[in-house]
Amino acid sequence: MSHILRAAVLAAVLLPFPALADQAGKSPAGVRYHGGDEIILQGFHWNVVREAPNDWYNILRQQASTIAADGFSAIWMPVPWRDFSSWSEGGKSGGGEGYFWHDFNKNGRYGSDAQLRQAAGALGGAGVKVLYDVVPNHMNRGYPNKEINLPAGQGFWRNDCADPGNYPNDCDDGDRFVGGDADLNTGHPQVYGMFRDEFANLRSQYGAGGFRFDFVRGFAPERVNSWMTDSADNSFCVGELWKGPSEYPSWDWRNTASWQQIIKDWSDRAKCPVFDFALKERMQNGSITDWKNGLNGNPDPRWREVAVTFVDNHDTGYSPGQNGGQHHWPLQDGLIRQAYAYILTSPGTPVVYWSHMYDWGYRDFIRQLIQVRRAAGVRADSAISFHSGYSGLVATVTGSQQTLVVALNSNLSNPGQVASGSFSEAVNTSNGQVRVWRTGAGSGGGDNGGGEPGALVSVNFRCDNGVTQPGDSVYAVGNVSQLGNWSPASAVRLTDTSGYPTWKGRISLPAGQNVEWKCLIRNEANATLVRQWQGGANNSVKPTEGATTAGRF
Repeated sequence: MSHILRAAVLAAVLLPFPALADQAGKSPAGVRYHGGDEIILQGFHWNVVREAPNDWYNILRQQASTIAADGFSAIWMPVPWRDFSSWSEGGKSGGGEGYFWHDFNKNGRYGSDAQLRQAAGALGGAGVKVLYDVVPNHMNRGYPNKEINLPAGQGFWRNDCADPGNYPNDCDDGDRFVGGDADLNTGHPQVYGMFRDEFANLRSQYGAGGFRFDFVRGFAPERVNSWMTDSADNSFCVGELWKGPSEYPSWDWRNTASWQQIIKDWSDRAKCPVFDFALKERMQNGSITDWKNGLNGNPDPRWREVAVTFVDNHDTGYSPGQNGGQHHWPLQDGLIRQAYAYILTSPGTPVVYWSHMYDWGYRDFIRQLIQVRRAAGVRADSAISFHSGYSGLVATVTGSQQTLVVALNSNLSNPGQVASGSFSEAVNTSNGQVRVWRTGAGSGGGDNGGGEPGALVSVNFRCDNGVTQPGDSVYAVGNVSQLGNWSPASAVRLTDTSGYPTWKGRISLPAGQNVEWKCLIRNEANATLVRQWQGGANNSVKPTEGATTAGRF
């Protein structure tokens, strides 16, 4: 990797740390997703504290401009707090990564406090948002009389109170971590305030643009929302809610699986995106066709917008160096290119693992996919339609600028079989097992009032008299891909219910194209449960910027 840093950048990072300008953007449901267009690099692997002891922050500083040029808008940093731990078990080893941290001192095994500030400054200066890994649930109790010393018996720890089984008690509102003795009671006012102040400190003094919350099973999701509200409300956030497949029946991982609902529920309550472990499980245990059953493939855009997708990370995958790292759940090598092609062309917020990008030869391929995603304008909540009748996975993804057709391990011969328009090939690799086509859709925006033919313009939709039951919503469905090509599963939910039972929303459509559509009532979680179609003739609109079209039940 390059170790060149321009003098101007180095000079800049030695100045007092400026406050980062936050990108606008909570989702329509109030989720802190920063507009849904982040592409995140996981900026470490399990073994960097052994492979580059006390030097990793320097490496990140030196790589800042490269990371930005590769197309990443954000970087997931390691835990910034000091960790004295060390362990070895079953051929694996660790310690010092921050997950058994002891105090908030920033002089740790990744480098010094000053080096961290310099790395964050260089990354922020390059336009890469810094997201710190934080661990509020547990810590190392083995080093007394340091900066943080929380005595036993005063309600600071889970084990301060009786804990029958693995259930909440009056000292903790989440699952036990390991044995529970190092498990913090985040509901205690002192513990809560300690983290609130530290998150604010990371934001003001270390350039934090957001946080990755470790082991969120260990505390209430409302706690995360409160911390964010109190210290970093406009920042990005993501939660790690990882339960193993053995914790649910074997049939419970598809479509409306309760596990997917549990992930989504955490996001709803925390107001943060969440790692798409439903997709990860399908990548591990299902066929490529099954990948459509992640959060990011859900028919409801409110599910897609909260999905943080990934192929592997420091816990699940291998790492360079000693014992290969954690590798608890690594994806088989033969699927890595297909997996990245999927997460980088589909809805959700994709995270790229450092070792895949910079250690193991996937960089050029991933760069190409990032460029395709950016050019197409694919966002976390972009529309996606899956097509049956072909081998593998075939999907159409509607970005703000272009439409993509994605074919993985598929016999699809050309994109015209599933989508209309003029396509060109964007990606073709792995002997044709990874193919992506794209079609131009103009620059969008409609600055001339009507937009160039094919450009996407924003149209106001309204459905009147949409009386619904709990769990159901009103959708717009029509004869173009942006409206699902008449498929209820790919219809677009209207989210403005301020005038209920009138439902409203803004949808981007191709300028100048005659569009026919109808209002639809269906279940939010199960797209097959269609309650009511609008009767009579189709509604029609010829899209121009700001045009209004209406239907009625």
